[in-house]
Amino acid sequence: MDVDLDCLQIIKKIIWGVPMLVLLMGTGLLLTIRVNVLQITKLPMALKLIFTAPNEGEGDVSSFKSLCTALAATIGTGNIVGVTTAIAAGGPGALFWMWVAAFFGIATKYAEGLLSIKYRIVDAKGEMSGGPMRYIELGMGAKYKPLAKLFALFGAAAGIMGIGTTTQANSIKDALQGSFGIDPVWSSSILALVVALVVLGGLKSIATVSSAVVPFMAVVYFLFGSGIVLMHWNQIPAAYDLIVASAFNCQAAIGGFGGALFANAIRSGVARGIFSNEAGLGSAPIVSAAATTKWPAEQGLISMTGTFLDTMVVCTISGLSIILTGVWQGPHQGARMTQEAWSSVYPLAGPHIMTVCLTLFAFTTILGWAYYGERCMSYLLGIKATLPYRIAYVIVVGIGPFLPLAFVWTLADITNGLMAFPNLIALVFLSGVVASETKIYFKHLADEKRKRDERNR
Repeated sequence: MDVDLDCLQIIKKIIWGVPMLVLLMGTGLLLTIRVNVLQITKLPMALKLIFTAPNEGEGDVSSFKSLCTALAATIGTGNIVGVTTAIAAGGPGALFWMWVAAFFGIATKYAEGLLSIKYRIVDAKGEMSGGPMRYIELGMGAKYKPLAKLFALFGAAAGIMGIGTTTQANSIKDALQGSFGIDPVWSSSILALVVALVVLGGLKSIATVSSAVVPFMAVVYFLFGSGIVLMHWNQIPAAYDLIVASAFNCQAAIGGFGGALFANAIRSGVARGIFSNEAGLGSAPIVSAAATTKWPAEQGLISMTGTFLDTMVVCTISGLSIILTGVWQGPHQGARMTQEAWSSVYPLAGPHIMTVCLTLFAFTTILGWAYYGERCMSYLLGIKATLPYRIAYVIVVGIGPFLPLAFVWTLADITNGLMAFPNLIALVFLSGVVASETKIYFKHLADEKRKRDERNR
């Protein structure tokens, strides 16, 4: 396993090297320019749309349920374990690079959501089918279909071998064993059973569970996590100074990136940021395509709130809690590092509450990625491949807790990166479509406002 892990680490460093970082940041910068820094100017409107979207047009689930399913897949162990591993590898400065990646990632997620509606189709089962494989094939042209298949292959692999199953199940096992002493055999068996009951019901079952669990778990984590930050309010300025300083000096990391000494901080921050919010990965648009809407840009706005809530809110709370309490310098790793931070403020209930949050986070991520993976597999092999994929997915969830933590996280980073490449190429290629659809939508809103004003005179 050590030899295999060494090989995987080499592959990971190649995939998450300079080309990937440039492509991720460059794509986000390009889209930010083409949509006029929409992630700042239209963020309040986007947050409002989460609850007020008209849900007109075709679709399988409401925009709210679509967002909750996407958040179910994104708000997971990346927000807790991913943040701790990023800071462990790259120092507090890794959190800064997570913020930078998220800022540009909001524009990227907007473009993904927009294109998912623009190029979706109705499949053989009468359900909406979209995502990168569809906007690559339909938007870029049939000659790029091999690129679409490549994305679908990597997406199905990421779901069943990385971000969707093993990392989440592994973290659940560690958290439940550490807090409640639950035998991994029991926790993994029960987890696999519950996942099977939901996943076999398809998107509507997943969306129903996600829309009930996601808001609850996010609010609970936010309230208790904010309590830790507020308990150390006088240390917050110093923590931010440390984060920014560590992002640019040799204490943050070792190695080189373009001759600089902060490679690990950047690589860890960006990689874990993408693992957490999935901007640029191409996963969220697969479920965004199912939203009930007739305006691509409207769904784009709703989709981009996922990155804001995931990284700028939840990941920030996780990062600040372990930095402010100082546990990032201790011997703990993964979820137990966050548990230690919570127990320092909430000695009795803290670790247990955090464990419940982590379990729910990871559980809903497993559900969301089950849908992503099966849609990718059905694109490759047809809808007949859906049920076998679901069964295989549940089996991997059951064995995931028994795989080494370093192995599963490295494999997840590799599959994430492989997914991102074809999707980012498509986003650059179709950036003109994104800009055009954005102008059309906001012109429509301006025209509607003018008509209302005329009627009210």
